[in-house]
Amino acid sequence: MFPAKRGAVRTPLPYQVVGLSLQFLNPLLRGIFLVALTLPITAVAQGSHADYERAANLSRQFSAKVFRDRVEAHWLTNNTQFWYEVRTGTNTREFVFVDAEKGERRPAFDHAKLAQALNAAGVKDVRAENLALRNLEWKGANEIEFTLNGKSWRAELGQYALTEQKATKETQGAVAISPDDLPRVSRRTGAETALTFINRTQGEVELFWLSTDGMRQSYGKLAPGAQREQHTYAGHVWLAVNASGRTMAAFEATEKGGEAEISSTFRGTGRSRGDRFGGAGGLQRPAARETSPDNQWRASIKDYNVMLKNVSSSEETLLTADGKEGDAYRERFYWSPDSTKLVVVRVEKGQEHKVAFVESSPRDQLQPKLHTFDYFKPGDKLPHPRPALFDVTARKQIPVSDELFPNPFTENGNMDIRWDKDSSRFTFRYNQRGHQVLRIIGVDAKTGAAHAVVDEQSNTFIDYSGKSYLEWLDDTGELIWMSERDGWNHLYLYDAKAGRVKNQITKGEWVVRGIERVDKEKRQVWFRAAGLGRGQDPYYIHYCRVNFDGSSLLVLTEGDGTHAAEFSPDKRFIIDTYSRVDMPAVTELRRSDDGKLVCKLEAADVSALEKAGWRAPERFVAKGRDGETDIYGIIVRPTHFDSTKKYPIIENIYAGPQGSFTPKAFTAINRMQELAELGFVVVQMDGMGTSHRSKKFHDVCWKNIGDAGFPDRVLWIKSAAKKYAQMDITRVGIYGTSAGGQNALGGLLTHSDFYKAGVSDCGCHDNRMDKIWWNEQWMGWPVGAHYDEQSNVTLAKHLQGKLLLMVGEMDRNVDPASTMQVVNALIKANKDFEFVVVQGAGHGVAGTPYGKRRLQDFFVRSLHGKEPRWD
Repeated sequence: MFPAKRGAVRTPLPYQVVGLSLQFLNPLLRGIFLVALTLPITAVAQGSHADYERAANLSRQFSAKVFRDRVEAHWLTNNTQFWYEVRTGTNTREFVFVDAEKGERRPAFDHAKLAQALNAAGVKDVRAENLALRNLEWKGANEIEFTLNGKSWRAELGQYALTEQKATKETQGAVAISPDDLPRVSRRTGAETALTFINRTQGEVELFWLSTDGMRQSYGKLAPGAQREQHTYAGHVWLAVNASGRTMAAFEATEKGGEAEISSTFRGTGRSRGDRFGGAGGLQRPAARETSPDNQWRASIKDYNVMLKNVSSSEETLLTADGKEGDAYRERFYWSPDSTKLVVVRVEKGQEHKVAFVESSPRDQLQPKLHTFDYFKPGDKLPHPRPALFDVTARKQIPVSDELFPNPFTENGNMDIRWDKDSSRFTFRYNQRGHQVLRIIGVDAKTGAAHAVVDEQSNTFIDYSGKSYLEWLDDTGELIWMSERDGWNHLYLYDAKAGRVKNQITKGEWVVRGIERVDKEKRQVWFRAAGLGRGQDPYYIHYCRVNFDGSSLLVLTEGDGTHAAEFSPDKRFIIDTYSRVDMPAVTELRRSDDGKLVCKLEAADVSALEKAGWRAPERFVAKGRDGETDIYGIIVRPTHFDSTKKYPIIENIYAGPQGSFTPKAFTAINRMQELAELGFVVVQMDGMGTSHRSKKFHDVCWKNIGDAGFPDRVLWIKSAAKKYAQMDITRVGIYGTSAGGQNALGGLLTHSDFYKAGVSDCGCHDNRMDKIWWNEQWMGWPVGAHYDEQSNVTLAKHLQGKLLLMVGEMDRNVDPASTMQVVNALIKANKDFEFVVVQGAGHGVAGTPYGKRRLQDFFVRSLHGKEPRWD
């Protein structure tokens, strides 16, 4: 029989056409045969056409079927009352009013009376259960204003008298985010809305959604002058990135929708990851200006050297003569507050490293295009910045020894120079190449003597990009510092003048995940933590407060789940929403002074979702390689799961050391579910070497990215298969993108006795070929033999299982040549494999419709042993 076409309707065969005559079967066998022919296809096939259809329809099947799951509070001016709108059904909603001080939750108004008044005023099709009010505002205790169907109204809530108002222009629907405020994640998912992105720049930009896990997800490119409407949710953060990888703009969507203009004026953050500081918050940028604070002096750069001009007399003095091309003083000037001292950064240029690729099928011309861009890789020579200190009054340079900062890691040569208020010294952060030394350096303004205010050192690595925090407390001569020095990520209070620890602010076998705010007056830190919930998954986020001296630690959230909290404008109340992958969101109102529950606001209603066939992932825990450490993951089964069958297992892997990746919060639509629908059990877990646990747990990745937590992952899957006989441990697949692409292929090459088939998408297969900041942080510097030993290129000769490699020819995240070099090694080793290059595609081919379909087909062939799209 020929394969059925995708999208075709398949009808069961009539029992007469079976290739043999039923009349020759005895009655019992004939009955069994007829029953078998009438069974549903899903009961006898896996990876069938029906499975593909069901997988393709999951998004539509499960979307818009979760209600009462979001609370976006609109606080009134007294900060003790707020209202919110909540969806209660497919075409129903209600408005809720909350008095936080009294702990009262009630309807915001009489929905039926307001609907009746609107109908009487001539507004058509108004229903009490679905009042689509926009721009709602409280005008006093008993009046509201809103827009409906293009008209503006004022309603008195006693007699429900309506007054039509003069129409006002809708406000802009996207909040431009400044560099200092750019969040690491989308922290809130509010009401559905839409943004219209407009590219005002002269070049193409790529749009990225910043997920709630902090991962960038590409939503395609936008040509110069083009615009696009993008569906999104209030609170979601979007980035526009140019061809060189620079963030051109950042926006947070609001519920009103609107335009988001991307201009050549930088509105996001162009800060290189190699220079990132304050990964958990606390980024403090210095002020740099040409003119001194007292307006008496003006600095400039002339022929690579520093020129000083007296504004009053116009007298100019050349302060340096040693600047030259390739080792020049930068045109960025840091004045002491008293205007007597000046710091200028001198930078020795690093090497130029260009990555090139050919765009084979450009849209605007027939002939291919060659693209090149700057891209530092491990081992490259980097820019070398040094601070130069000048006595302005004496017009001379004060020598500064670099003994404490000989080898800085920076991709752009920037230094965060910061002056003390009393002008006695300047300070800067020093991240030593190799990421085993991280210091705050103080330099005496009179003598140039340098000393370490903070001296953080590690035998493995310091997670400078994800676990760094610095908060200066100028009024008290202190600072707050983040460190893993006791084996867990915690906060420390320093005497910033003496350069010593006054006390540890947080401590225990749990981790600080981020800082919400520092209250300098009350001497308190508000922060996010994980591992504090007794008996809970240690990755679940909770919100906390602690005094600077480490006393009065208070956990402000309680429920068994991962939490996302929003504070009232005056910080007196908390709106806390928590959920798990197997539990929909619960939203509560709590007091921030003691964390006590004020009232329950909402519990998500998933009855419609469950009626549509949704199946919750299962949380599963098993011991890791040491027999003691718990490894946490999830199991995703098909919605039509049959407990009498055996299912191949597929692992979704991303073992990047920069984070943890197993979903923790509730979501109705999980991409792994689509793959599961084809007759697989799909799993994901975080093995040793990933972040957000203890330092010991994380250190497994040190110079050992090739490990990827596989000893833990294999044991976890075997443990799950031992508990659930439906999981076929003899048929295990693996797939991943980027670092996950490296991991997926690595699993086939180093654990071929376990993994039988893998899809590797846009992998950074050799850590010498990928971006410098990420790879040197975990693999160390200088580049040693371990880089080669763990390279998938080196290990390619060991391939035994079935492999599909995918890459985008225009990948600017991971050099596509990394995949090509694996291909070359596989060919030299005479190995069979599949290879897909997608023309014009960037990073993450598996996320494209074609890439997803190829991944699905590959696993159906490799693990089911069937040709896809047939019954």
